Formats: sequence, structure tokens, C-alpha cells
Amino acid sequence: MNSKTESKRRHPTRNQEFVNWFRSAAPYIHAFGGRTFVIAFGGEVVSEGDFVRLAHDINLLNALDVRVVLVHGARPQIEAELKERGVAMKYAGGLRITDAEALACVKEAAGSVRVEIEALLSMGLPNSPMAGADIRVASGNFVTAQPMGVREGVDLQHTGEVRKIDAVAIKRRLDQNEIVLLSPVGYSPTGEVFNLTLEDVATAAAIALKAEKLIFLMETPGVTDRKGKLLKELTTQQAEQVLRGMKDATSDVSLYLPCAIKACRNGVGRAHLISRHVDGAIIQELFTREGVGTMITQEPVEQFRQATIDDVGGILALIEPLETEGILVRRSRELLEMEIDRFYVLDHDGIIIGCAALYPFPEEKAAELACLAVHPDYRDAGRGTLILAKMEDIARRKKLKRLFVLTTRTAHWFVEHGFAEAGVDALPHQKQALYNYQRRSKVFVKRL
Repeated sequence: MNSKTESKRRHPTRNQEFVNWFRSAAPYIHAFGGRTFVIAFGGEVVSEGDFVRLAHDINLLNALDVRVVLVHGARPQIEAELKERGVAMKYAGGLRITDAEALACVKEAAGSVRVEIEALLSMGLPNSPMAGADIRVASGNFVTAQPMGVREGVDLQHTGEVRKIDAVAIKRRLDQNEIVLLSPVGYSPTGEVFNLTLEDVATAAAIALKAEKLIFLMETPGVTDRKGKLLKELTTQQAEQVLRGMKDATSDVSLYLPCAIKACRNGVGRAHLISRHVDGAIIQELFTREGVGTMITQEPVEQFRQATIDDVGGILALIEPLETEGILVRRSRELLEMEIDRFYVLDHDGIIIGCAALYPFPEEKAAELACLAVHPDYRDAGRGTLILAKMEDIARRKKLKRLFVLTTRTAHWFVEHGFAEAGVDALPHQKQALYNYQRRSKVFVKRL
């Protein structure tokens, strides 16, 4: 027995899990190619040695044709420089007062971090995730800044804010398959240098580039509710409600969540808040259905809508396993294409995770609810109940009075949702003529 066969026999589950994950990641891989991601992280990621792992994930994204813009912070490095030079740390309203001495420390720290990141992205060690990477990094004066000026009577001096991002120049570098690296430093048209915050630079860059994603790596897993439960998906409106209820105004969430909201409301497709402490957090967040952090969107990620011909493949993938088990009646692709106007789907971020069909019998003010299915990964969150409620609303809008189903396996579920068992004679006459007595489906009816 060779080592490969022996390994497969020892780890069949692990192998299958990998295959299943890789297949489930395929839609995301297709969707992300050619899109721009802005990834922001604090200087701690570099100072604590975590950037090596992050570099592996950036390499993977680059290999998948994702256009990557990195925005780094330098707070711990700046503070280390200030301490070494004996320069006092001055703050006002949570903002650093950057005088001439502090600015010298900012320049030194930001330059040091940038060089270290470039060096780590240049790794190409054999037998490592960076083997053959050949990553080219571009950095420069892409950020035009202006002074924050006097805030609450305090002159912040060389502390500034983003005035403009040179999106054209950045896109030119991205077009050449380079990764763009932005530091928290900006320049004025008069040649002045300003100390910026990484979140300001990242948000402005994401908006200017019309990025698909803005990703913040932070200390906590993401946004949590009052009980500490991770909130995996939030609309901008829901995120604002979370902010209003927050007590800790100094947390990472209070810092990054407003930026995520601003970005999504200004054309960025998605914003993600994820932990910097989780190995492979970016890959898990982007390429798995459940993710590991919090995703913010302008509109709800899930939409219930009428199916189109483009949804046929997704519907078939959903119902074919149930047809094989005998739970649903088999439908060919041709039949599904002909009847697609009868179908409705639950769309989760571009992936069909649920469906149902409605076949009206107007003369008898009744309709058959058919092909109700939910993807296995989403069955424990009430999606089936949601689809049923939506289908009932559609039937009511069509002035129908009764909804009926034929089922062989899910009788209890329909009873729990208000259906009552009935005989075949309760079906519309046209449906009675088509009833399959060999299948012996049970009939359940619900009055609307």
C-alpha cells in the first residue's frame, strides 16, 4: 500500500471536507477575480510578527486575480520612537497632537513599517506558501492630505486628514498586477507632511477606488451584541443602531464601524470587521458561507425574489439531492426553464440558498406550493418558515384562498406551520387528474 492510499484511508473525512470547501468556495473565487479589496491593519500586526501569516493570504488573493490595496498603521512603532527620543505623547480628543518632534517619529516609524512589509511580501522561499509568489509592491505619494487644524481650542499641528486619493495612479499600478501599499502619511500640495489615521486612509481609498471590499483587521472578532454574540451580518442602518447602543467609545468597533458604514454608503460593496488574531481570518471570512467576522452592507444580504433564467443552475443544485432522496419530484432542466416564472428564490449574497414554486388554479382560488427547499447549511435559521410566509403573501396577493402541498417526507413540518391533512378529493380537479397514486403523496391544505 502506498503512502497516498494509506493517508486517504486514515483521513477520508478530512479529504472530503477539503473537497466540499473548495467546491463551495468556487462561486466566491469567480466573483472576486478582478475586484479591488482594501485591507487595513494596525502596526501591531507587524510589530508582533503576525504579518508573515497575513502575507500568505495576500499572496493567495493576488494569485486569484484580486486587486489588493494594503493600508498599514504604525501606532506602536510611533510610540516606540517617541519613547526612545524622549518626546512626550500628546493627545486631544483621542487624536495625536503631531508637533515637529512627533512628526519626525511618525516619518521614521511609517517608513520602517513600510520597508518591513515590502520585505515580507518579497519572500519566495521554496516549500512555503510564498514559493513563486513574485509579488511586486507599489507605494508612493498617492494620498493628498490637509491639516485637521484647531479642534476644541487645540492646534493638532501636523495631524491631518485625507483630502484626496490619487485613484487613477493606484489603478494604473493595480492594472500591472502590483499590490499597492498605503502608509498613514499624507502630503499637501505645498510639500507638508501630515500624520493620518489608517482608518481614514483606508476608507477614503476604498471609496475612491470603488472597491468591492473594505476589510479591517482588529483586536476583537467583530461586532457583538450585548450578550457577546457575534453579529455576522449588518446593514448600515442596523450598524448605526449598534453604535448608538455602545458604551465603550474607545473600542476597535467604535473606531472602525463608522468607517464601514461610510464606505458602504459611498459605493463600496461590502465592509468586513474581523479579528487579526485568527490565522487565515481573511480567507475564512471571504471564502466560507459562515465567515468569521462581521460583514456590513448597504442593503440586506439576503433577498427573496422571483427567479430568472439565470437561477436555473442554482435551483437545480439545490433540489437535485432532494430528488435523489425521493423527497421532491424530479424536474429536468428543460422543464425548470419552461416553468421558471413559477419559482421564487432566497438569494444570499448571490448564492441561491432556498427556493419554492407556486402553481395557481385560479378558478378554484387555490395554488400548489411545490419544490420548497433550503440549502443544508441554512436549515436551522428559519429560512424555510421565511420562504413559506413569503409564498403565502404572494398567494394572497393573487386573491387565492387555499394553499396545498403534496409531500411524502415533510408532513410534520407542514402541520406545524398550519396545514391540515386532507384527501385527494380536496385537490383542484385538474390536479386530481394528475395525482400519482404510486408515489402516494399526502395532501395538506392551508386556508389563507
